[in-house]
Amino acid sequence: MSISRRDFLMTTLAALPGVALNFKPEQNWPQFRGPDGQGIAEGFPTRANWNVDAAAGKPDGLLWRAEVPGLGHSSPIIWKDRIYLATAVPQSGKPSLRIGFYGDIRPAMDDEEQRWLIQCFDKKSGEQKWEQTIRTAKPGTVRHEKASHANTTLVTDGKRLIAFFGADGLYCLDMKGKLKWQKDLGKINVTWRSIGWGYSSSPALYKDRIALQCDDPKDPFIAALNLDDGKEIWRTSRKGACENSWASPLIYADGARTQVVANGYPYIVSYDLETGKEIWRLRGGGDIPIPTPFVADGLIVISNAHGGKAPLFAVRPTAQGDISLEGGATSNDFVAWSAPNGGSYISTPIVYNGYIYLANFNGVLRCYDFKTGEKMYEERLGSDAACSASLVAADGKIYCATEQGVVHVLKAGPKLEALAKNDLGEPCLATPAISQGVIYFRTSASLMAIG
Repeated sequence: MSISRRDFLMTTLAALPGVALNFKPEQNWPQFRGPDGQGIAEGFPTRANWNVDAAAGKPDGLLWRAEVPGLGHSSPIIWKDRIYLATAVPQSGKPSLRIGFYGDIRPAMDDEEQRWLIQCFDKKSGEQKWEQTIRTAKPGTVRHEKASHANTTLVTDGKRLIAFFGADGLYCLDMKGKLKWQKDLGKINVTWRSIGWGYSSSPALYKDRIALQCDDPKDPFIAALNLDDGKEIWRTSRKGACENSWASPLIYADGARTQVVANGYPYIVSYDLETGKEIWRLRGGGDIPIPTPFVADGLIVISNAHGGKAPLFAVRPTAQGDISLEGGATSNDFVAWSAPNGGSYISTPIVYNGYIYLANFNGVLRCYDFKTGEKMYEERLGSDAACSASLVAADGKIYCATEQGVVHVLKAGPKLEALAKNDLGEPCLATPAISQGVIYFRTSASLMAIG
C-alpha cells in the first residue's frame, strides 16, 4: 500500500503532542455549492496562480484534465475519492454555446435526440470510473443559447445520486451508476415571455426527502418526494406567489423546524418540509430569480435581479407570515437587513469571513459587511468577467470563474485586492467544486483539477 506525501505529513503531525489539525480527510462537496450550499472549503491551502496552456510551456498547477462530451453546466460534486457530474450529448454535431452579454435571446436550435449521461471520475487522477446513460430522447423543452440541457447539479447522501432535469426526468442511481428508480414529473416548461430559458433548478436533499422547485409559469409548484422510491409526499402550488424562477431550493433545519426556501418572483416563499404548507413570504423584486438561497451566520441569504430591481436580503429563520418590507424600509422584525440594489442576477453570492460578495453578469463585483449590510466596494473586474458561475472560497481567497473561462482570484476582505487572473482556455459557466485544496473546474468541454 502506498501513501501520498500529504497523507504522510498529516499522519505524522497528528501524532505529535499538542498538535491539532483542522481538516477533513475526505472533504466532500455533495451538492451545488458544496456543504450546506455555502460554497466554502477550508483546511487546506489552495492555489492563486496556475497555467493550463501546454502550448505556452509546461502546465503549472494543472493536476489533470478529463474530456467531457456534449454540453452541460452541471457542477461537479464530490464524495470521498469520486467526482460526479451530468452532461447532455446531442445525436450529432457539437452543441452551440453563446457566452457574454448580448440582447439577442433566441433559443438554441438543437431539438434533436440527446443522451443524458452521469459520469464518475477518480478525484486524484481524473480517470473515468464509469458512465451511465439515463435517458435518450428529444429534449422536453428548448434551451437558451447560453444554457444547456444539463444545467442542474447532482446531489448525493453518499449512498445515492439524485439527478433532475425538469421535463427530462428525475433519476436515482447508486454510487456505482446503477439506476434504482426514475420518475416523470411531466412537461415542466420554464419558457417565460416567449423566451426558452431552459430548466436549471437543482434538487435538494435532506434525510429521506428530495425537494424539487418546478416553476413552470403555467403551473408553478414545489414538491417533496421520498428518496427511497420517488413517491410524491406533497405538492404545493405556487400560483399567485411565483410567476417564474430558475433557482434551486434551500432546505434548512435549525432544530425548531425544517423549511424549504424557494426564490421567486414576485415572492420568495418558505414551506414546511413535512407538510408543504407556507411558513413565510417576502416580496422580492427581480423578475428573473436565479440565485439559490443559503444560510450564513444564522441568516438566510436571498438575492435576485432583472427588470430594474436587484434586492439582497438577510432573513431571520424564525420568520412567519408576510415579512415584506414596507414604505422604503430596509429591515423589519424578520429581515435583518437588505440592500435594495445590491443583488446579483445569475450567480449566487457567497458569505466568507464576515463579508458577502456578489458577482454579476456585467463583470461588477460587490462586497458588503454581512453584519450590517454596509457596502464595502462595488467595482468592475473587467470586460472578460461575465459571471454565471457562483463564487466559491477557500484559504482566504474568493474564486470568480467567468463565462470567458477566466478565473479571477481575489483576497477576501473589505477592499478589492486581485491576487491573480488565470485562463482555463474554455468557457466556464458551471460553479467549481473544492476538496482537500484542489479546485475542480467544469468547462464547456472538460473537467480539470487545479492544485
